[in-house]
Parts: sequence; C-alpha cells; structure tokens
Amino acid sequence: MRQLFRTIFSLVFILVSLSTFAQKKKDYTPFVDPFIGTGGHGHTYPGAVVPFGMVQLSPDTRLTGWDGCSGYYYADTVVYGFSHTHLSGTGIADYCDVLFMPTTGEPQFKNTDYLSGFKKKNEVATPGYYKTHLDKYNIDVELTASTRVGVHRYNFPGTDQANIIIDLQHRDEVLDSWIEVVNDHEIRGFRRSRSWAADQSLYFYAKFSKPFKSYGIASNDQLQLGRSKSQGKNIKMFVRFDNPGEVVAKVGISSVSVDGALKNLDSEVPDFNFKKVQKEAKTLWINELAKIEVEGGGPDATAQQEPQNMNPGTGYNSQTGSFRQPKQKKQPVVDYAKIKQTIFYTALYHAMLAPNVYSDVDGQYRGMDQKVHTAEGFNYYTVFSLWDTYRAEDPLLNLIDRKRTLDFVKSFLAMYEQGGLLPIWPLASNETYCMVGNHSIPVIVDAYAKGIRDFNTEEAFTAMKAAVNRNQFGLDSYRKNGVVLSDDEPESVSKTLEYAFDDWCIAQMANMLNKPDDYKEFIQRAQYWKNNFNNQIGFMQARANGGWYTPFEPTEINNNYTEGNSWQYSFLAPQDIDGLMDRMGGKAAFEAKLDELFTTDSKLTGREQADVSGLIGQYAHGNEPSHHMAYLYNFTDSPDKTQFYVTKILREEYSDKPDGLSGNEDCGQMSAWYVISSLGIYNIAPGQQQFQIGTPQFDKAVINLENGKKFAILNPGASISRGDIYLQGMNLNKKSYSKLYLNYDDIENGGEFEVLTGRLPNKMFVQGLEKPTSKITDNLIVPDPYILAPSKTFKLAFNIEIKCADSAARIYYSIDGSAPTVNSTLYSSPINISSNTTVKAIAVEGEKKSFVDEGAFTKIRDDIKLMLVNKYLPNYADEGDNTLINGIHGKVNWRLGNWQGYQGNDLVAIIDMGQVKPIKQVSLGTLQDTRSWIVFPQYVQYWVSDDGNNYKLATTVNTKVDIKDLTVQTQEFTAPLNLNSRYIKLIAKQYGPLPEWHESKGQPSYIFADEITVE
Repeated sequence: MRQLFRTIFSLVFILVSLSTFAQKKKDYTPFVDPFIGTGGHGHTYPGAVVPFGMVQLSPDTRLTGWDGCSGYYYADTVVYGFSHTHLSGTGIADYCDVLFMPTTGEPQFKNTDYLSGFKKKNEVATPGYYKTHLDKYNIDVELTASTRVGVHRYNFPGTDQANIIIDLQHRDEVLDSWIEVVNDHEIRGFRRSRSWAADQSLYFYAKFSKPFKSYGIASNDQLQLGRSKSQGKNIKMFVRFDNPGEVVAKVGISSVSVDGALKNLDSEVPDFNFKKVQKEAKTLWINELAKIEVEGGGPDATAQQEPQNMNPGTGYNSQTGSFRQPKQKKQPVVDYAKIKQTIFYTALYHAMLAPNVYSDVDGQYRGMDQKVHTAEGFNYYTVFSLWDTYRAEDPLLNLIDRKRTLDFVKSFLAMYEQGGLLPIWPLASNETYCMVGNHSIPVIVDAYAKGIRDFNTEEAFTAMKAAVNRNQFGLDSYRKNGVVLSDDEPESVSKTLEYAFDDWCIAQMANMLNKPDDYKEFIQRAQYWKNNFNNQIGFMQARANGGWYTPFEPTEINNNYTEGNSWQYSFLAPQDIDGLMDRMGGKAAFEAKLDELFTTDSKLTGREQADVSGLIGQYAHGNEPSHHMAYLYNFTDSPDKTQFYVTKILREEYSDKPDGLSGNEDCGQMSAWYVISSLGIYNIAPGQQQFQIGTPQFDKAVINLENGKKFAILNPGASISRGDIYLQGMNLNKKSYSKLYLNYDDIENGGEFEVLTGRLPNKMFVQGLEKPTSKITDNLIVPDPYILAPSKTFKLAFNIEIKCADSAARIYYSIDGSAPTVNSTLYSSPINISSNTTVKAIAVEGEKKSFVDEGAFTKIRDDIKLMLVNKYLPNYADEGDNTLINGIHGKVNWRLGNWQGYQGNDLVAIIDMGQVKPIKQVSLGTLQDTRSWIVFPQYVQYWVSDDGNNYKLATTVNTKVDIKDLTVQTQEFTAPLNLNSRYIKLIAKQYGPLPEWHESKGQPSYIFADEITVE
C-alpha cells in the first residue's frame, strides 16, 4: 500500500510539474495581429480559429473578386455575416460555408438586405477570438472556436424580434442543401457546393443557448413560417428569440454526416461556456507559438537610431564590400523590436492556419473518392497549397511540428489510395490540380530525410513514381523529350523545372531506400532543367519547334511560365546550383546575374499578373518561385549579399500593417519564409540536410524541439544597430564555426549557434567559410541540341543552325523523317531549307546521347497575300502577320500560342489572290473559352471584290455555339462561295462585353482566330 501511495504521489507530482511547466510557457499571443495580410493582396482572414483547425469562423465582407478570396478585406465597411470555413491567403476563392447573421426586426433573406455596416474601431481580433459590432442592428458579435466547432456569442438589444439568419446559398454555387429543425434549441443541415473544389460536402449541427420562439425557412426566397425542413439549391432560414439578451450558438461541422457534426460538437464544446472555449483556444495558441521563442530584434525604442537605407540601387562598391548610402535625415523613434516580434509571431500564427484537420473526432472523413473512410492513428488533413508550401512552410514544420508532418504524409498516402494520385492541391475531398509540379513529393522526402519515417515508405515510393510517370500536364512530353515542349503544353518552362526538382527528390528517396536503378533514372531526370537553359543568353527559355520560343524577353509574363517570367525562373534549379552556375559561365558570372536580378530597373512586360508582386528588380517576393534566390549568393564569393538581401526583404516586404504581405499568404508559405529567414536559416532544397545561413534577426531565438531539446540562435548585434547585418564571426556550441550552412542534425541535436554581426561586409571572413553544396555529379546527361531558325514558316529559302550547350558534344541529324543515330549525318555547317522539311537531331558525347530534337518548317503558300485591317494583340501574335495563312491550325489549348487574339476590334482581313480566280469555299478557324473571355464571333461576313475597292456581301455565317457553352472548343466558319473573285474580305464580329452572369461581366471579349483557308 505504501509503495502504491508513493507511485500515485510520484505520478501526481509529475503531472503537476508538467502542468506547471505548460503554464509557464510564455504567452506570445499579444504579438499576433490577425489583421496583417487582410489588406493589400495578402488574402488572409481575421476570424477565430485554432491551430490547423477544421473550423475558421470569420466575418464575410466581400463576395467576389480576387481580393475577396478569403471572404474578408480590410478596407470593407459592411459585413454579410459569419461563416465557418475560410481559406488563408489563396488566389482562388472557395469555402465561406454556412453563414450565420444576427439581425433584428422582420427577417430578410437577400444578403444585400440583411448585411450591416461596422466600424474598424469596434473590431478586435486575437488568436482564437474575433469581435465586432453590427451598427445596423446594435448587436455585439463575438466568435471563438475549437478544432471542429465554431462558437458565436451575440448580445442583442431589447427586442422581441431578435433573429439569426442561416444562409446556405451564401457564396459558392450550391448543388444541393437541406436544413431541419430538431427542437427549439437545435437545427441541423447540409450543403453541397461547387467552386474551386468541384464537389464539396459539408454537414453542420447547431445548438443555441436559449430556445427560439419561432422560425421559418425560405426556399427560393419564398418564406414559410413554422416549416421545419426544406431541401433545394436556395435554402435560408431564420430563428427568432424574444428579448434574449445574450445568445450563444455553437456549430459543429463535418464532411461525413450530421451525426459526425453532432459528435464533433458534443465532444469539443459540451456546454455553452463561451469564455471557456475562448480560453482553451488561446491556450492552444500559446503552446504552438511558444515552439519558437524570440527576444529583442531591434535597438531600444528610447534611443534615436540612424536610419538604414536598404536600397542597393545607389551602387555596390566591390572594394569596400558595401552599398553606398545617401545622407538621410533622422527619423522618428521606432520600437523595431516590438514591430519585428509582431510580424514574426503573426507570421508564425499564419503558418499554423493550414493545412486543416478534415477528419472528425471519431476519425471519419470523406476521401478523394467521395466515400467515407476512417483515419486510424492519425488526423486526416486537407488544404495543401503544396506548390507554395514545400519551399519554406513544410521545412519549418519538420523542425517544430513533426507529429503533424507525419499526419500530412499519411494523409497524402490515403489520398493516393482513394484517388489514385498523390495530392497536388487538395481541397475538401477534391483535387483541384492547381499550380504545377507534384510537390507532395518533396514534403514526403524531406520528412523521411529528417527522420520522420513512421509511414509505409514502399507505398510512398510507388506513389511518387506513379505521380511523375502519368500522362498529364506535359509529363509525357517531359519524359519523351527531356523537357516539356511549349508546342505540347502551356507553362512548359515552369513545369520542366518543377518536375526536375521532384525527380531529384525521388532520386534522394531511392538512394535512402537503396534502390540504385531508380536512383540512376531519377537523378538523370533531375537534370532536365538543362534542356530549358539557353546557354547563348543565360536564361531559362521555352523550347518550341526544335529551338527556342521567340520572340523572347526575360521580363515578359506569358504562357510559358507559371505566374512569372524568365527572370523569376532562371534560378530555379535548387537541386543543382553548382551545375547552373557552370552553365551561366562560372561563379563570377552567376553572381553578376544575381546582381542584375535584384538591381535591374527593367519593368514587367507581357500580360497582367497580379501575383507577380513584391518586386526588387525582377526578384518577386510576392510569389514563391523567387523565395530561395537571395540565398544563392552563399554559393558565390559574396555571401554578404545574401545577408544584405535577406535583411532587405524581411524589412521591406513585410510590415505590421494590414497590407503587410507583399503577395498572397498562400496557406502559410509567405509567412513561413519570414519565420525561418528571421531565424537566420533557410533550406533551399527540401530533401537535403543543409540550412543556408543568412542573418538572424533577433538577439535570441530558441527553437523548442519535439525531442525535448532546444536550439538557440543568438545575434547580440540585432539590438545594437539596425545596420549590423553582416556576419563577422560564428560559433556553434561555443566553438568557432566556419560553414555557411547548418546541417539538420546540428539543429535537431540541440545546442547554441551564435553569430556576430557588424555594419560592413567582412569579405575576408565570409570568403573563408565552407560553402553549401548543391550539385549533381553522377549519371550526367547530354543536354538536347537546339535549332536556330528565323521562323517555323517561310516564303523564301533560309538556313538553320544546330547547336548544343555542351561544346564537346557531336551533333547528328536527319531530314528524311527517320530518327537520327551516330550513323546519321554529322552536323558541321548550316542547313538550307527551301521546302516543307522536318529536321531531327541528337547530341552525342562519348557513350551518352541526348533526346531527339525535332523542328518542322512549313512553306507558306505564295499565291495569296493577307492584309489585316485591325492589328492583333502583341501578347497573342503567334507567327505574326502571316499567322492566319501559314497552313498551321491552332490547337484547342490556346495557351500553346497557336492563335491570334483580337480585343476591342473586330477581326477584319483581306485576302488577295493576285488575280480573279474561282473560289469554291473559304473558312475561318476560331476558338471559344468563355471562362477566359475568348468567345466565338457573333458571325463572320465574307465580302468579295475584283478590284479591291468595291465589295459586295457574299454570305454571312452565324455562330452555332452559345457563349454559355463553357466547353473549350473550336469552330470553323465555313462559307461555300462557288464564284470568281480576286479579293475576299472577312469580318469576324466581336461578341462584345461579357454578359451579366459572367464573373467578369462587362469586360471586352476576345476573338481568337487561326486559320483562313481558301479553296
């Protein structure tokens, strides 16, 4: 008995001690401002949510538009209500499910009627809590949440008409919905909707702290008082209370069933104690935010500090190693430490909003096959913005949230089992296929490389190979040609580069699993970036018709790149930086190219792309492909420029204001970059173990690791002066340190890393440090040759050249259609092209061969001439003036560049056949993609003339397809003429402004045309 007592006492002591330790965690929630990112183009929301919660209970102030993606925008002054799901910082709208809105008076069911104004001064947002006041109704609204439950607290004025509107039609297209009154305290319902997620199911169960005295359901805006259940696509409801004062409504949600929603509700919020839920939510945030503890970060606010100009445009002095600074006036006193800590902890908060738990408390969830499954031993998650987050968010979580990372990997494998594919951008049981690449792969590989291995690795490896060996999004072109051809697939450059990185990750996994054959295959594929690198100009350029896509301008945003241009993709080979450096001409040339990236005054050209923002030169911090680039100076002789530019980005592209993000938050990536870069480390290639060293931004930062150890990063200079940004010395565990990177084990084993910083670059110190490694050294490939030709179409004979980036390679070619071999013609001089010709070539170095490069050259018929009365758009020019008569027909996928585009003007073209000739028929090929504003002409008129002055109408051909047909398709406007004439004038009539139902109503439509055929 005495021993039992001692055991019980020991257990109690341990539990009390653990509880005391947990309570002693420092509360960093006062440093979190959820309004950061709700302005500008950050697309975040300020509402109540717990870390990675299923419920995001937040106000909806904006229904449409790019800046309304999260449902909230800081500048708005009206609120439609409070819905239970929101996306954090995406560029496409979805969620905002099941809207609750408290009102008074007669219930209204149009959102324009029940909305209310509110004032910013009455808004409060802290982690797990939101508050506002509805001016129209004099109602105080408070929101809090658990993982799967949203809790509302409404303080009504004295009235016997206190209502809560429940709107199931709000926001997305509703496929089906129903609502039912259970009793005078409870309702339940279901909503199935389509938006970014094509088929989303959400069940909810709501309980109210007080009985409602009456209710009614509006179906198709027709109200029926006392109706207890209704189903349809436009279902809204009100419940009414009589002088209730305070009403608490708690709402559980589920993707599985109303029973699942009820279980979630009763399990997580069993009573109506709003303050208790709020406190528990805050505690969760205290625990999560305390995983990284920072101190200092700026000069004392009481000291007047010399301002630091972070504009390198004033000139870099290579002798002193510093940027020339103009004289400046003294600035007002600023508490830099407080600002930086606010930005830091808000960023850490944002990094913990997604992905979101999607399984119920009993483990059930709706899978990618739309069937119900059970997660055994893990939480199932959704909302993975993987194209963004694999770069910084997921490496950060590998350090501070390994259990959750394991759940992510297990979720990926469940998606593979149920949907046949590792996720790309999964959202609520749907694969959106958004963005490019297969970036669950680097997340899995990085987790495995860093010791997170409690998952089925063989299944994961099989799934990874299946993902990159399918025939989708240009992967077949990639495997066949060693590069995605722009002839085959849009965004070809970005896809090649992202696929090559994924393949490098698979090669690392193969190596760790001792699979040498797979390693050889995928390490070769990891080098396919070389086939997009034009060694003649030093940029990543699209491959087209055996050569390079022209015309080329590195600043141009076009369909060869994903949300960017060549500047923003020419450094995207993080798996082989040394190889890229060699291709660019060596270390000095690579550094000069980086300098030009950051300092060029060239502007963006091409189409408008709002995502390309946060520009420093052509570096675009507002979009993810640039995020590793400032760290690339660590591979050169000027690592001080990494320290300079990382600090510049941290200071200039983030702030503590609502527009404090330079681009979309993208489910944590923008913020995770700030967090991990502020620590002074960055993993440029997830899957390898080196964290690049930048400049730690705080006096002290402690990473509390899940293994119980701590890794402290010290920079005393952070509080001495804002100008102390350059490394002067480093110590790891009290010993001098001489590398520009930390290994993962250095961090995971715990310890202390100290940097000493100063105002001037210490060239001697940093040049003596061991540089990071990123180089592919085995199974090297021969890059594809490329054909240099003025055009793929011609009227007069011309010469082509064939070259290869590897000067030692021999080039063999054929022009008879057969595949070239080492027995084919050895290329030695330009080849004359005078008729329709297909040229195929390979590059050979030793026993290694490149892929076959192929270009086809078409002679334009010389018996007709084309004159365009209205000019085509320069962004959609294709082959220029002769595009419409070059014999090459546009493909259904207009992003491949086969079409000429016209906007604002009709297409008016005149064909001159040289003399009067018999004309059997004439036709114009056109395309329609209504979602992209491309609409078939209303009609095409064909006029004929013998002299080119006097025309008569021969016929009019009307479109056969309505603008409401959203299928991407082509249509030939064919006119049998059977007459003699010399000139044919065709007029293709624009549809005009887009119709009211279109999401871009009122905008001018396009005509896309190609080709005019005369028989």
